[in-house]
Amino acid sequence: MSRSTHTTHPTRTALKDRIPGGRDGRRMLVIGFIDKCGTGLWSTAMALYFTFVTGLDLGQVGLLIAVSGAAGIAGAPLGGRLADRFPLVRVIICTQLLRAAALLALLTTDDYLLLVLFSAAGALPDRATNVLTKLYAARVAGPDRVRYQAINRTTSNIGWTLGGLGAAAALAVGSTTAFHLLLVGDALSYLVMAALTLRCAEPPAPTTSRIAAASTDATPTAKPSNPWRDRGFLGFTAADSVFFLHDSILQVALPLWIVHATDAPVGLAPLLMVANSALVVIFQVPLSRFGSSTEAARRLLAPLAVLFAVGSLALTVSALGGRTLSIAALITAAVVLTFAEMIHTIASWEISVALAPDDAQGAYLGVHGLAQSTQRFVGPLLMTGLVSAGPLAWPFLGAALVATSAAQNRLVRRRLPEPSLSVAKVTVSEH
Repeated sequence: MSRSTHTTHPTRTALKDRIPGGRDGRRMLVIGFIDKCGTGLWSTAMALYFTFVTGLDLGQVGLLIAVSGAAGIAGAPLGGRLADRFPLVRVIICTQLLRAAALLALLTTDDYLLLVLFSAAGALPDRATNVLTKLYAARVAGPDRVRYQAINRTTSNIGWTLGGLGAAAALAVGSTTAFHLLLVGDALSYLVMAALTLRCAEPPAPTTSRIAAASTDATPTAKPSNPWRDRGFLGFTAADSVFFLHDSILQVALPLWIVHATDAPVGLAPLLMVANSALVVIFQVPLSRFGSSTEAARRLLAPLAVLFAVGSLALTVSALGGRTLSIAALITAAVVLTFAEMIHTIASWEISVALAPDDAQGAYLGVHGLAQSTQRFVGPLLMTGLVSAGPLAWPFLGAALVATSAAQNRLVRRRLPEPSLSVAKVTVSEH
């Protein structure tokens, strides 16, 4: 018996050590997994629900999605502000309940204006959730926040895949009841998440100064408390919004490009999306070790530029003609851009948290959340324009991304004080 105890206890301890943040960190990972399962159920069927169940035409559906996306942009900074003023766990629970209420409200009406209103109301807490969970992870995972975020992305991708498979099964039925079940399933996932979040302890707020966010002066009083007045941080956020275009390239541009500009079979598009999710699940956690400090994360901007350049050139080559060449180039582009996505996620996560001053961490991360929210709104429009422009548009986009990487590298290097770079723990241990 004693022998059995000695052989199992180290195994359990080692398993727990692999996931930072303790019990609350692990519980929040489960919450994120449930979130993506529910989102995968609904997001896949959302446009079809509005078309077949509520009877909207294509233009109305497009406008509804665009308006809700625009409204969601305000969710990130609003969520960050609230997190600085109220207990973080309570704010997260409120957003989860609001997301559930907005979804269930869609069941009550077929009126177009109300559908737009309810969709926009749901987009606000939805976008805020991304910032709030990031803030919780930064506080609960401490110096291991990069690894924690990598594990979170892995579990999220698994959850999204499972939710998408569930949606595919329901859509195969195609009945109104099936659509309603998908919507209700997503809403119920938010209620389960709220119940689990109630069991999470409030993470400690940062109290130790780390990096001078306003300049290279490490004096704590030099830090601005208002991100909207911090031009350097706004510049960092603007550049990051450009990097987030990898999302629209993979999800919007790639399928359209396959259909309109290459000789590759249409069925390749969903296979590339599956490959994207699989690569993230396999490589996101191992790659996280390359961003274990703020300076290490900054150095990732150089390989990020190379990946963007190779990915954009591969898309150009895919249109040169020939089925085999097109397939090979598209697979190359998808794989390379998936690695760009993972590298960017590591760098963006670490640097944004490191540059946020302790007295306004939520507000800063809320403003940084605008990078992804804005890209979700503008990115699809830009991608459709690039697809229409033809093969020569991709090298120009690649050049713009490389130039942005170089500018971001210089900006971040200026803002990291030299003494902090010599000791990695100064920049990452106080979260």
